[in-house]
Amino acid sequence: MVSRGKLVVASAFAVGVVVLAGCGSSTGGEAKPVASTTSAAASLAADAPSSYDPCKDVPQDVLDSEKLHGKETFTNSSSGGVRWVGCQWVRSNGYGVIISTTNLTVDITRSRNFPETTEFTINGRRAISTRQFDGPYIKEACTVNIEMKGGSLDINLNNPSSRKETGSIDSCVLARGLAEKIVPSLPAA
Repeated sequence: MVSRGKLVVASAFAVGVVVLAGCGSSTGGEAKPVASTTSAAASLAADAPSSYDPCKDVPQDVLDSEKLHGKETFTNSSSGGVRWVGCQWVRSNGYGVIISTTNLTVDITRSRNFPETTEFTINGRRAISTRQFDGPYIKEACTVNIEMKGGSLDINLNNPSSRKETGSIDSCVLARGLAEKIVPSLPAA
């Protein structure tokens, strides 16, 4: 039997794989890659920002207020040089989240034309939320990217509707709320 934590991590990783693959909308069951622009590729830094370490720098009071536990290191990269470095957590009977720094900027994320893209600011920083998972469970996942020098802080949240504590809450509402709690701990832009 697979534990709930492993399922959440696997689900969050599956969402991350979709992001890594750069998939757009599907047609006839086949994912179509999202076209990237030359200007977006040109602005990609060589590595994820190192000025903030989500594994150490996300305040404990934020993790406690969200009931997040089970921290595991998360590092990933894709062809094209995209990198994510951070940690993943779970909330018992709730959502799973990967919080990482990435060399993807808010502008690059916008250029990928993900569904339900919403731009906003948090404490004066540009941010964007997107649905980067295409399929029948699109509402269960949301990614918020917050502007940082050399990339962004990436909050990739997976919230299956079956979760007792959070399943009835939109995943983008949860991701944005978490982002608002974390942003004050980010270094100056």
